[in-house]
Amino acid sequence: MAQEILTVAESYAADKLAEAHGVPSLTLMENAGRAVADEIARRWQPCKVAVLCGPGNNGGDGFVVARLLQARGYDVRLSLLGERAGLKGDAAQMAAKWSGGAGPLSLSSLDGAALIVDALFGAGLSRPLEGIAREVVLSLNKSGVPVAAIDVPSGLQGDHGRPLDGADGACVRADLTVTFFRKKPAHVLMPGRARCGDVIVAGIGTPEGAIQSMKPQLFENGPDVWGAHFPWPQAEGNKYGRGYCVVVSGPAHATGAARLAARGALRAGAGLVSVASPMEAVAVNAAHLTAVMVKPFSGAKGLADLLKDTRINALAIGPGCGVGRATQELVAAVLASAAAAVLDADALTSFAQEPENLFRQLREPAVLTPHTGEFERIFPGLLTRSKDRIEAVRAAAAAAKCTVLLKGADTAIASPDGRAAVNTNAPPWLATAGSGDVLSGIIAGLLAQGMQSFEAACAGAWLHGEAANVYGPGMIAEDLPEALPAVLRKLEERTKNERSAHTKGSGR
Repeated sequence: MAQEILTVAESYAADKLAEAHGVPSLTLMENAGRAVADEIARRWQPCKVAVLCGPGNNGGDGFVVARLLQARGYDVRLSLLGERAGLKGDAAQMAAKWSGGAGPLSLSSLDGAALIVDALFGAGLSRPLEGIAREVVLSLNKSGVPVAAIDVPSGLQGDHGRPLDGADGACVRADLTVTFFRKKPAHVLMPGRARCGDVIVAGIGTPEGAIQSMKPQLFENGPDVWGAHFPWPQAEGNKYGRGYCVVVSGPAHATGAARLAARGALRAGAGLVSVASPMEAVAVNAAHLTAVMVKPFSGAKGLADLLKDTRINALAIGPGCGVGRATQELVAAVLASAAAAVLDADALTSFAQEPENLFRQLREPAVLTPHTGEFERIFPGLLTRSKDRIEAVRAAAAAAKCTVLLKGADTAIASPDGRAAVNTNAPPWLATAGSGDVLSGIIAGLLAQGMQSFEAACAGAWLHGEAANVYGPGMIAEDLPEALPAVLRKLEERTKNERSAHTKGSGR
């Protein structure tokens, strides 16, 4: 099952569907509070707990948490924003079940607490924190006391990855966030993801059929999204059956990027990989390459002639190519071929003054892999105009008519058909020179093996992040391809286990 991400509106719709299938909203709230209390009990021994409740359903969840933690031996003090008499609906009913007091929310609400439960505001918050709520949150963040947040940290709107009053605004910094049924965009987009701490998704009785009825188009990237399409080698296969990928090199002084990409493509499983090398760079490329072949060419016509080899079914161009008209002409030769194409770095920046010229030539299968600066050059102002990276990358894919991968700590990937995914497994040490070149090569290698653009981009981003995790701190770009075999081995084991479980479940 894919890891769908639901908007706030979709989450509300899922709750309504649960009610329509016989799960009362009061039961959903009880189950939500129990899930939070259970997760707290797994992590923290009984201690003094300050439960901060807001005036809505998030506060209602907090009353449930307070009651259940008190029953488990925690010393619970509950503070309420607003009047208890002003609570309505399910929140009022849960408040009535709480036998303890409910003092007013104030800075003293935090005194002596060893753990704080943030039940002030949920994902539907539509304006920045203000008044005493803002003061308490700012004080809470300075206190160093662990925080467990319900649904999302207060101050973070569920559909975006930033506090409502800006990236550095008033928003709880949680150690743990427990949300329900599915994650929301705020759980995966930066800086919101960092504010959430560990995110736990708890089932509260919402039927899985809700997903089928809503057909969400946003996913947290992982093997559940693309694993069924992953190109594992076949026993009867041969190297050409595993695809032939070519990476276009830059001039003699800038060949390393292409070699990094080529190594990534080879480790990702492409049967053959060549570096298409300008004549001046043949010697330096040949001196550094073994399993990767060198194919000399001269200018755009020479590259076009090289690409007449119909066995070549995937290309990567951009890393180290240089910015200018010559690279534009090389890109045109690549896009005129029938091969799948990955455009990165200089292949994008070369069109900064005339992005429409690039868009006119683009076609599927193709993947653009810009970082934020390159994205701004070919989609000027789009990030600023968009509410978040997901909206921006979807608009970019629609404009370019191909898959777009926007690199970053929260890499976002979108297809022209509206599907999108956010990658969350990349460690901070992946921000190092050359790592993006390896990513473009991995994606090209997967395209060479027959993966479709969106799935190849998603799989490439995930493998890239996992390789960095396997290697750990101190990693440099050259280490990434060498870490891929360990990642692929674990992925293969997972795939075999899932197939075995499916076979047993089907009775065969």
